[in-house]
Amino acid sequence: MTQINPMAPVMVTGATGYLAGHVVKQLLEAGHTVHAPVRSPDNADKLKYLNAIAAGTQGQIKYFKADLLDEGSYNEAMAGCELVIHTASPFFLKVKDPQKDLIEPAVNGTRNVLNAVNATDSVKRVVLTSSMAAIYTDNTEIAKKPGGVLTEEFWNETASLTHSPYAFSKKLAEQEAWKMMKAQDRWDLVTINPSFLLGPGISPETQGESYSVMTQFGDGQLATGVPDFRVGVVDVRDVAMAHVRAGFTPAAEGRHITSGYDSGFPEMAKMLRDEFGDKYGIPKSTAPKFLIWLFGPMINAALTRTVVSRNVGVDFKADNSKSVRELGMEYRPMETTLVEHFQDLVDSGRIKAK
Repeated sequence: MTQINPMAPVMVTGATGYLAGHVVKQLLEAGHTVHAPVRSPDNADKLKYLNAIAAGTQGQIKYFKADLLDEGSYNEAMAGCELVIHTASPFFLKVKDPQKDLIEPAVNGTRNVLNAVNATDSVKRVVLTSSMAAIYTDNTEIAKKPGGVLTEEFWNETASLTHSPYAFSKKLAEQEAWKMMKAQDRWDLVTINPSFLLGPGISPETQGESYSVMTQFGDGQLATGVPDFRVGVVDVRDVAMAHVRAGFTPAAEGRHITSGYDSGFPEMAKMLRDEFGDKYGIPKSTAPKFLIWLFGPMINAALTRTVVSRNVGVDFKADNSKSVRELGMEYRPMETTLVEHFQDLVDSGRIKAK
């Protein structure tokens, strides 16, 4: 059991990111001091949303200059910290060079952070943002598991540089973290493995794949029909809470699937239509799988025919009971997450009425 001193600062990598922003927010609201390593600590415009949050809480935030791929750059920010929360990792489904754009930042970045942990005697625990993508690659794998359900014991089996390279990067990065943890006995490791993150960010300027997908739900890109991708869905704020609880729950250990609901794009579209009606370009029908298979690669290079055949219309099921049991997670309703995320896009002008 690892007891973290709540008065010690907590280091959070990727603090300006979608998920990490909420992690920082929750830590500040709880009165913690956050050490935030960022590329440009003097860039006031980039940090204004975090600073605004900090100004309204009892917590404090301190910035340090660091870069994910610059070995040794985290040492200063980590000094005095007992808990390190490492969220920084690229999340891109469409890349030109998977090795350079995904694998190296994910694996080398994790290695650099943990090398700093090894060099910092005060650190007792690391909470790592992994992903459900480290557990499985395609939905067709799930039916082969006992009971047809994903649990924390599995690793993805078919991801590679040429097929689902993002999943490949998450697997390699998490496995590197476990390897480094087992090579020493001072600090322990807890991983959070979320499904598809949705929900509003702390900034109207938030970017990323989650925002890209939600924008497509409202701007008419899917007007001819939404593909029946079956996915796990979880609110970004719940995942942030899972990180904080994993850090401060002494008995927390191992991997944690953090997924609120087994769902799919058609259900998501219906929930949005029920709330927003026909005012926006929300899809009203489900596109036939053969059309997605035929035209998907022309629309998005990430929609390869292998991806479509193994995932569209194929059930997704995951067991989140460990996160509920160990971390006390109570996942907010999926409809709340979707509506608030969509409204955030409307308010920021990224989705406009027809």
